[in-house]
Amino acid sequence: MASLDTSLLRSPTTSLMSSPLRIFFKDAGRVFKLDELGVEIMSIALPAALALMADPVASLIDTAFIGHIGPTELAAVGVAIAVFNQASKIAIFPVVSVTTSFVAEEDAASKLSSENVEHNEFFSEDSEMKELISHNGYDEQLQASSSFSDIDTVAFGHRKRIPSASSALIIGGILGLLQTLFLVLGAKPILNYMGVKNDSPMMTPAFQYLTLRSLGAPAVLLSLAMQGVFRGFKDTKTPLYATVAGDAINIVLDPIFIFFLRLGVSGAAIAHVISQYLIAVILLWRLLRQVDILPPGVKDLQFSRFLKSGFLLLLRVIAATFCVTLAASMAAREGSVPMAAFQICLQIWLASSLLADGLAVAGQAVLASAFARNDHTRAISSASRVLQWGMVLGLVLCVILGTGLQYASRLFTKDTEVLQLIHTGIPFVALTQPINALAFVFDGVNYGASDFAYSAYSMILVAIVSIACLVVLSSSYGFAGIWIALTIYMSLRMFAGFWRIGAGRGPWTFLWSC
Repeated sequence: MASLDTSLLRSPTTSLMSSPLRIFFKDAGRVFKLDELGVEIMSIALPAALALMADPVASLIDTAFIGHIGPTELAAVGVAIAVFNQASKIAIFPVVSVTTSFVAEEDAASKLSSENVEHNEFFSEDSEMKELISHNGYDEQLQASSSFSDIDTVAFGHRKRIPSASSALIIGGILGLLQTLFLVLGAKPILNYMGVKNDSPMMTPAFQYLTLRSLGAPAVLLSLAMQGVFRGFKDTKTPLYATVAGDAINIVLDPIFIFFLRLGVSGAAIAHVISQYLIAVILLWRLLRQVDILPPGVKDLQFSRFLKSGFLLLLRVIAATFCVTLAASMAAREGSVPMAAFQICLQIWLASSLLADGLAVAGQAVLASAFARNDHTRAISSASRVLQWGMVLGLVLCVILGTGLQYASRLFTKDTEVLQLIHTGIPFVALTQPINALAFVFDGVNYGASDFAYSAYSMILVAIVSIACLVVLSSSYGFAGIWIALTIYMSLRMFAGFWRIGAGRGPWTFLWSC
């Protein structure tokens, strides 16, 4: 009898678990277990999530106070915040993401190199032991770490010399100054492009808020660059403490400047700028205690690495943020009431979704270290855990926002028309949370694998489809159409991340052999 092809007898479950798709289900029964990996991810993710939420929360605080001035001012500030966030993300997000991966790789390589030196010194007189170590793969690890020799990451007294950290600070400072000049000089044309015309009642408050808040751009971009360095060290507590201090100052100063000193939207912007400079000072003080930020020479900086990977992520960020900014522009063209409602829904949508970005940061830091050490087992376990936690977090946020926003929306405005539109947007804000959570986590996982090219090109394709949906649906269904298009946008982002890992492509090809 002819032998049967055993592959034909495999059950669907067996085939699934032998493909890269198994990464999504690996150790699913232990998803809530705080083992060594779980504790490491949580210790990075929770502070990172809270720190990432700092700016959206500060914007929510501004929104809450300004909402009691009037719907026109609220709508105007919403447009200004959308412009500022778009410029900030385009300028610094690629630097932050690249910095986190580079610093994590350099730090892991430095530790591995130190371990190699200590090991070789300990066994220098025992040739048999050295031979045993070589057979166990230690030489292979040393060879892998030598690929980072050009990074020249060494201990410098009690401080580390991390070239990527120095490069990130220089780039962040320069980009911050350029962003300030760009927004201050081009405020009115940019606002016109966003749908706020010169004769619109929104123009004056939007112009005031945007130009004043732009003065804080150097502090914002420097702070974000330093957060990228701390994340690379798997330290997300320091950025959290700094941002909490800054937000506390913002909360105290907002009512003083807005109502007591009668500065209105200008007061909100000034309070925000002061808080951002405080955050930058705290982070710089802490960083100087850990890192020698002055490189031996210009040749030791990592500008070429940043430019290569940063350009790819720049394309991605432009595509990603353009979709959200275009949505805000479409809402502004609908009038001040739809824009006010959209601003409230958008800030809540972004702030809650950024909780998942904390998991993305943790996944990126842990995975970058694992890939630097060529530890595929650790990479699989880390990716599985953060993706599973992302799904759980998204479902929890869906329930919380779906039930709580009906009542919490009155904290932002008492305008009946605005509240009615907010209630239209609540189902979209709540139901998209699982999608948003997975999309953010997939981004972090792919960044950890340094899969920057795929991240860029896939987002460009997603943006093209999403922009077409925004134009068509907003013109046909107005406010609801904008949120339908944003839902499509996030769904496509999630699918792009799922396909890359699930198909075992790019840096994930090793999944087929594990």
